[in-house]
Amino acid sequence: MVNESPDARPRRRLRPTRRGKIVLVVGALLVVSAAVLIPLALTGPDERQKEEESPQSTLMIPEGRRASQVYEAVDRALDLKPGSTRKAASTVDLALPAEAAGNPEGYLFPATYPVDAETEPAGLLRYMADTARKHFGADHITAGAQRNNVSVYDTITIASIVQAEADTASDMGKVARVVYNRLLKDMPLQMDSTINYALKRSTLDTTTADTQLDSPYNSYRIKGLPPTPIGNPGEEALRAAVSPTPGPWLYFVTVGPGDTRFTESYDEQRRNVEEFNRNRGSATTS
Repeated sequence: MVNESPDARPRRRLRPTRRGKIVLVVGALLVVSAAVLIPLALTGPDERQKEEESPQSTLMIPEGRRASQVYEAVDRALDLKPGSTRKAASTVDLALPAEAAGNPEGYLFPATYPVDAETEPAGLLRYMADTARKHFGADHITAGAQRNNVSVYDTITIASIVQAEADTASDMGKVARVVYNRLLKDMPLQMDSTINYALKRSTLDTTTADTQLDSPYNSYRIKGLPPTPIGNPGEEALRAAVSPTPGPWLYFVTVGPGDTRFTESYDEQRRNVEEFNRNRGSATTS
């Protein structure tokens, strides 16, 4: 977009993105709550005894979590040694599409899942992937992918970018449109969220050095979509990827909370980015 010299102090460069929504939420992946017991009058002694021996809880996977975060959440939920679920994911058959090349990113559907003392990570991962396939196989998803001239897998990848980039749910359709518009114009996506994924981080700042990263997920250097989704998108992001908001936008930046500005003008984007940098500078000084 703009050729700038590397700067030791991270500054916002001119990109179409909102500088990457913070998605690494340490310690917020797992929500465990006691299951509601079936009324005793409706259960026999055998069922009550089994329930007492294996109390059921729930594991909530929020939208946008990366596979690595899901693995950590499952390990905690099942009281397993760290890395156990990641290892299980490398051996279990999740019936993923060929395009995924065995990578379950994007197919660990965000939802609330039942867990108990007998739950194993392989079975829980299969449950998540089965849930994803049911959602992704819906008629409106396949029809939307065809309408947008992309595959269902590409649609999931776009949804994962939308999930990571959009400041609010109401912005998701516009973010998706920016992705499609840039793809149609053969422009690099220049999404900070893809670099954050490659570097296993989340940040609002991307340096010039970051944009030179040698990675297939560096959407500054490589045109087109990244090779896989960059997280596990939820329903709203998926709807946005299927039915993006009509518009000519090529750029966007979140200048302040709830103030994301979309434009097709490079000059206007520059002014918006400058305002963002001023706001960040004022906040730092304060």
